[in-house]
Amino acid sequence: MLETGTKAPDFELPDQNGNMHKLSDYAGKKVILYFYPKDNTAGCTKQACGFSERYPLFTEKGAVILGVSKDSVASHKRFEEKYGLAFSLLADPERKVIETYDVWKEKKNYGKVSMGVVRTTYLIDEQGIIRKANDKVKAADDPENMLKELAE
Repeated sequence: MLETGTKAPDFELPDQNGNMHKLSDYAGKKVILYFYPKDNTAGCTKQACGFSERYPLFTEKGAVILGVSKDSVASHKRFEEKYGLAFSLLADPERKVIETYDVWKEKKNYGKVSMGVVRTTYLIDEQGIIRKANDKVKAADDPENMLKELAE
């Protein structure tokens, strides 16, 4: 996981509509950059819907939400449409940004060890500095916790 107080690495990834997003495009805004394992899974759906339901509250606080997984643009589009998500989902099938942000790790599931995305949320300030980094994310609680972080 990247350290708080450090500059967030810039990146460029396509969203669910094929539009390119760079972190530097959001200079002057707070960015909630969250990494999640997979579209349409229980935890990831709870987390995405939680962010989407609270999206107006985030925009009021000058924050942008960007979700990142290694799913494809097409998978993200289906996920967005199925749940009416209000924010951009960025596709990183080559794991470039996932690895840059140090969220590709060994995971244990029922005793089986495999590599995967560890659910991680970064709060990046208007100058591109990481203000909060959390890799102990509970999917359902993350949106509310990040709203509280913005209030501080």
